[in-house]
Amino acid sequence: MFVVNPLPKQVDADLIALLEKAEPATIGHFLEFGFVDPEVRAHLPDKRVAGTAVTCRFAGVDNTIVHYALGQIRPGDFLVIDRVGDRRHACVGGAVVFQARAAGAKGIVVDGPATDIGEIRAYGLPVWSRGLSTITGKRLFTQGEFCVPVQIGGAVVEPGDAILADENGVLVLKVPEAAAAAKRAIEMQAEEAAMLKRVAAGERMAEINGTNRRVAEILAAQAAKR
Repeated sequence: MFVVNPLPKQVDADLIALLEKAEPATIGHFLEFGFVDPEVRAHLPDKRVAGTAVTCRFAGVDNTIVHYALGQIRPGDFLVIDRVGDRRHACVGGAVVFQARAAGAKGIVVDGPATDIGEIRAYGLPVWSRGLSTITGKRLFTQGEFCVPVQIGGAVVEPGDAILADENGVLVLKVPEAAAAAKRAIEMQAEEAAMLKRVAAGERMAEINGTNRRVAEILAAQAAKR
């Protein structure tokens, strides 16, 4: 059985540009949810991209819906593929990546293996997957779902969510929350840069961020109870 829904509204381009200035790991300092399992890893270094989640889901061997999705995605979309637990069959390889790049996709994340790693690197489109495999899916035209809520590495993704990803991992953000998260992360990154300058000049991080002071207070309180 096939389930095919309309494409979601795309995330505003200004918000995408803002997100791409924020590091997912910085957002990880203050958010706890939306982070994809770290076993879903990047195959390209030094790439940070954001885009609109366009989802698909299929079980087992039949990867027809991935090919359908490639015919639908728009510039700025981020293809998100739920493999429903399959860790054997790769559904993202050289030809899929080449087509996604030609369509203007920002990236692909699949909760399952990829293949053709050399071609993925050569084509330069960021891909995140749960490892690699030499056995692939087949177009059998039996089943698949397009633009439905999915799960990727424990994170729920709905069509139209904002995806922010780099070599450290993948983060799913609801659009109404994304701008605030990005702005807070960018501020924290600026604060860290300023702190590192002070460390380079000879100060200790534990003094700058108040760790030493707070530990001293705790130790004093413990001593007073004895």
